[in-house]
Formats: sequence, C-alpha cells, structure tokens
Amino acid sequence: MSEIKKSDEMLQEQPIATTPEQATDAATNNEVATDATSVKFEVEESVSEDAATFPRPATREEIIERLQAIAGSDDALNCKSETEMLKVQFYKLRTMEIDAARKEYVENGGEPATFIPAADELENAFKEAMNVIKERRSAWLQQQAAEQQANYESKLAIIDELKEMVDKAEQGSPAVNDFKTLQTRWKEIKNVPQDKVNDLWKQYQQLVEQFYDMLKLNIEFREYDFKKNLEIKSRICEAAEALIGETDIVSASRQLQQLHTEFRDAGPVSPELREEIWTRFKTASTTINKRHQAHFEEKKEREKVNLEKKTAICEAIEQINFEALTTYQSWNDKTQEVLDLQAKWKEIGFAPQKMNLKIFERMRAACDEFFKRKSEFFKSVKASLADNLEKKRQLCEAAEQLKEIEDWKETADKLSALQKEWKGIGAIPQKYSDALWKRFVSACDYFFERRNKATSSQRSVELENLKQKRDIISKLQALIDEAAPEEQLSALIKEWNKVGHVPFRDKDKLYKEYKQAVDAIYEKLHINANERKLSEFRSNIAKGGDNLGRERDRLIRQHEAMKVEIKTYENNLGFLSASNKKGASLVDVMHQKVEKLKADAEIILKKIRLIEEQMEK
Repeated sequence: MSEIKKSDEMLQEQPIATTPEQATDAATNNEVATDATSVKFEVEESVSEDAATFPRPATREEIIERLQAIAGSDDALNCKSETEMLKVQFYKLRTMEIDAARKEYVENGGEPATFIPAADELENAFKEAMNVIKERRSAWLQQQAAEQQANYESKLAIIDELKEMVDKAEQGSPAVNDFKTLQTRWKEIKNVPQDKVNDLWKQYQQLVEQFYDMLKLNIEFREYDFKKNLEIKSRICEAAEALIGETDIVSASRQLQQLHTEFRDAGPVSPELREEIWTRFKTASTTINKRHQAHFEEKKEREKVNLEKKTAICEAIEQINFEALTTYQSWNDKTQEVLDLQAKWKEIGFAPQKMNLKIFERMRAACDEFFKRKSEFFKSVKASLADNLEKKRQLCEAAEQLKEIEDWKETADKLSALQKEWKGIGAIPQKYSDALWKRFVSACDYFFERRNKATSSQRSVELENLKQKRDIISKLQALIDEAAPEEQLSALIKEWNKVGHVPFRDKDKLYKEYKQAVDAIYEKLHINANERKLSEFRSNIAKGGDNLGRERDRLIRQHEAMKVEIKTYENNLGFLSASNKKGASLVDVMHQKVEKLKADAEIILKKIRLIEEQMEK
C-alpha cells in the first residue's frame, strides 16, 4: 500500500517547462498525475473491500494458529488487513463466550452482578503471536526506511552527474551512452523517503529534459528514441484497453495503477503524437475508473438495503408484546418466529462497515432480552404449576376421606365446596392432569352414587322431568312447520334448561330428539350460525356438571391461542407490501383471516362468560 501511495505522489507535481517540448511533456505528466490520484483513492477502497474477503476462522484456536503461521512467514509484512481482522474476530469470539457463560450462570440461578468470567487461557498465546508480527513488521519498516535513504542519496549522486552532462552538452561534448546508463541506474533504484519524492523527481525530470533539449543529437537518434518510446506506450495502451473487459473490477484497477507507473516511466514520444497517445491511454483509464466507481456505489447501495432489512428484523423482535405471552404455546410460537427471523438475518449480506457491528449488537441485545424473558416466564410457570399440583393433591385426599361418610347433606356441601375450590386452582403439569382429575372425580362420583341409591325418591323426580321434556319436544316439533317467532323458540329452550335430570337410560335419546327439533326450527328461521352455536352451547351447559371448569379452562386456552394467532397475522401484515396486484390480494386474504379469527374469538369469549354465569348459579 505504501508503494502505491509513493508512486501516486510522484505524479502529483511535475517540473516547470522552459521550452515548447518541455511544456508538452509537463502537460502530459500533469494529466497522468491527475488521473493517478483518482486511481490511488480507488485502490485504497479496494484494499478495504479485500479485508472483508479473508476467511474468518470459527474458533479462537484457529485464529491463533493462523497468526502463528503469519508470524513465521514473510506474510507478516503484507498481511496487516488480515491481522487486524483476526484480532477483531478473536475478541469478538471471546465476548460471545463470556455472554454465553453469563447467560448459563443466570439460568442456573446466579445473579448477573456476581458473575465473574473465567480466565482466558488463550490470550497469552494470542498476544505472543501478535507481538512477533509487530516486531517483524517494525524491523521491516526500519529496513525500508534505511533503503529509501540510501536510494535517495544514490539518486542525488545521479542528479549531480546529470548536471555535469548537461554542462558538457551545452559545450558540445555529449555523452549519450553515459546518459542512458544514468537513466537505467535511476530506474533501478526503487523507493526513497516520501517527503523527498516530488522534489527529487522535479530535479531529475528537469535535467533530463534539459539534456534532451540542449543536446544537439542527430535527428536519427532522436526519432529512434521517440519511436521506441511510442512502441512502449502503445503496448501500455493496449494493456489498459484489455482491462476494460476484465470481470474482476478490483484487480483491473490495481493493474491500471501499475500501467500508470509504466506510462510515466517511459520516455517522451514525438511532439505531434504526444497528445494522441496520452488521450488513448487516458480514455481507457477513465472507462476502468468509472466501472470501479460504479462497483463501489453498487456495493454501498446493497449494504444500505441490507442495513434496512436488518433494522426491520431488530424492530420486529424489539416490538414483541411480552404481556400477551401468557401460555406455553404462545411462547413457543413466538420463539419459532424469532428463530425464523434469525435465519433470515443470516441470509442477508453485510451492512455498511461503520454500522455492521452496531446493528449486530442491537440484534443480539433484542434476542437476549426475548430469551431472558422466556426463561423467566417458564421458571415462574413451573413454580406455579408445582404449587397448583400440591393443592389439587390435597383436595383429592380430602374428597377420598369424605366419600364413605353417610351424612348426605353436610358431606355433599363439603364436596361441592371442594369442587368449587378445584375449579379456582389454575393449571398443573400436563402429565399429572388427567390422572389427578380422574382421582378427584372418582371420589366425588362414588359418594354421590351412594347417596342416589340411598335417596330413591329422586327417581320419581327424574320421571316427572322426563315427562316435562317430552312435552317440550312435542311443542318444538309442532313449531317446525309453523312460522313461529324466535322468542317462542327461545322460551321453549329456556323451559328445557330449567327442567332437571331425567333417567340416565333416556338421556341421550331424549336429547337427540330435542336437538333435531331445534335444528330444524333454526333452519327455518335462518338464524346466524354463530348464534346457533351459542344457543346450543347455552343449552348444553345448563345441565351443569363437574366438567364445566375443565371446559372453561379449555376455552380459555383456545381463546389465548387465537389471540396469539391474530397478533401473528397482524405482525406479518406489517411486512407485506400492497404495491402490486399479488401483494394486494395476499393482504386482503390475511385481513379476512384476521376478521374471521376475531369473530371466532368473540364467540369463545361469550361461551366462557356463559360457563361462568352457570357456575355462579
């Protein structure tokens, strides 16, 4: 990189012309310098881009191995960009290890403030490799500085010799061969101190031009020299024009810079061809430079779009409503959404360099917050489930102690109180739910069956209820062919619900006849399907029973799941665009789904309220 800068700066200032031919040469050199300046900027950009193309080791051990390999080879002098990238990657991976350890520490019950990361066993090896690279590079730079100073002194000596030759040329004693030898020696000497480049070049170029202008060489020698220089510059132009079709834009820009150096070092051509050959070279250079600039503009635009996409993902995670996540299913569904967003993030390319690390840290912070809140929720729910499990076990034991008692009234009241208390207790772990419920119901059913046998008078009541319900069915069947108002149907349904239990063997058949008659009337009346479901549900729960609590819990879970699904659809609508017909169609479909879900959720909510009203009765 330093050689590129030095070569460019050598072209930025040229000697003052004192003759027409010198003026032409100076104009040519100034044009080269102007164009080379743009090349310098673009090459520096390409080097920055190359730094991002180095392979990134996945572990810190691999980073140390690579640094040690660099330290033990000549690459230590030319791998500054890769070395810096490896350094950043090393500490980035270390930070990720500490974050993971802290997260595990907190999940195991530790306090974040008391977390102390383990000592880094790899840091000493990392620093040793970096120090070796630094020392080798420092030594190399010192060597380069010494060589540049020696080269500078050698070129000063050549300038002194050139001055003598110019004086001899003025006196008519040309030394052409010696002059050519000095030119060759000058070209063989490479870098000199940066602050000496321009002044040294001015002196050399001015003396060369004076020698050519004042030296009374014969026309044949001068034309021969012009011809050779034209051949050299023509080949350079051909090489530059061939680079226009190069697919690797960065490589083409580098090669072009080298061609600028060769073009500058080539001697002058005949005055009438100078403008033509320079215009040809400059035209090819301009085309390559424009492609190079367009390449980086396109790259910047891609990175800008990538930043917008990554910002949208961060916002989607940051805007998660944690208050709405109240069930296992809702958390699991939302977790899958976050994982999908993380997968989408990985498919997106780099953001602009100055924002790439910031947007990554924002994404990581949003994800860390989500999984932290999820962990806290699961811990709290787990504790609540365990507490509810213990309470329901105690209720089972209490019911089992009461089931053999024959004080029917008092014991029935106590069991009813236990059932009500059972319904007020929240959920328990799924693997215990059915077995524990069966245990509790079995104890209750055992007592009530014994009581029913002991109170046979209940039989006559059930027979009377059977007669009343058959009368209601007859009235309903009579309404099927009549244009009866809905109020009359509702009155019969209420009357049916008020009637108590019937003999068990007649229950299913009787209810089937009742439901068929009601369905037929509903079809006649064209009652809304949702209202029918609600009316049927009201009829079913009017019979009461011990399953109302379980049904209520089931409906609550179903309602929460629908709320999460509605929220998911509404979030997804925010990512969709209606700028074309297909997008508008998809948006409409999703809106319809959301409206249907909301209607279904409202029906479920009404069912829950009906159950709660029945439970209060």
